[in-house]
Amino acid sequence: MGKDAKTGKTPSKDSLRRRKTLVAYSFILPNLIGFFLFTFVPIVFSLLLSFCEWDSGNPIKFVGLENFIYMFSRDNSFWISLKNTIYYTVVTVPVTLALSLFLAILMNKPLKGRVFFRSVLFFPYVASLVAIAVVWMALFNPDRGPVNGVLMALGIANPPRWAASTTWALPTIIGLTVWKGMGYYMIVYLAALQGVSRELYEAASLDGANTWQQFKSITWPCVTPTTFYILVLLMVSTFKSYDTMYITTQGGPGEATKVLAYHIYNTAFVSSKFGYASAIAMVLLVIIITITLIQFKFEKRFTSYL
Repeated sequence: MGKDAKTGKTPSKDSLRRRKTLVAYSFILPNLIGFFLFTFVPIVFSLLLSFCEWDSGNPIKFVGLENFIYMFSRDNSFWISLKNTIYYTVVTVPVTLALSLFLAILMNKPLKGRVFFRSVLFFPYVASLVAIAVVWMALFNPDRGPVNGVLMALGIANPPRWAASTTWALPTIIGLTVWKGMGYYMIVYLAALQGVSRELYEAASLDGANTWQQFKSITWPCVTPTTFYILVLLMVSTFKSYDTMYITTQGGPGEATKVLAYHIYNTAFVSSKFGYASAIAMVLLVIIITITLIQFKFEKRFTSYL
């Protein structure tokens, strides 16, 4: 143990431990300061503001539970947005999970050119959302898009109007979301799959297990922790998603693609009802926290069962 340069004495174990602790906290401190200033303080302010009325031009007025009463009893847009958000999440999450895992299994095989295909599949995730959205909407343009052109060539006289239709607008946005995100989750799954020993598959083959049995008994149990990690990320990202709708449909046609996050944005920055928007945001926060806690509780039970 070396001596202290200033005092010339050998530092004690407690002194060394204290010094290491201070060094560790010095690395953590910038992130904690950023979290406190840009996350914790806005959340607390939003919570307080949810019980107030404020348009950013006049003084803040305390209204108690009026925002929440109005939300649940008279705001039809809130219920439409909640229904759209649930639909958007319930469809997007399992489709993204299934496609990501399928692609990861495929890219984990010794295929020719798999590095190229991995890059192609991952590219939409790192590309600009604006660029990806423009390309996607051009593909599904109801009048001049190649997708409808192919459908008409196959004999479908009246193909869907896609984003211009109240029925097909949200499925079109779901397709865009899945296309952009599945490459990233494919890489996450691929990292998990590459940690599975090939000896397990060889032993299963010798025992006569087919491809489905190998997936059910080896692949799926090994990637279950990764699946829960991706599930949490997907659930949170879909519930708070608004940028895709803002770029593509602005919540339309009508309110067909208006989700809660976009409703919050419109209420706050278009209608200047910051208090009411904060109340909706608090409801969304409670929904996300509740779903996340349920997921973690279910994960512990499921992993202990495995």
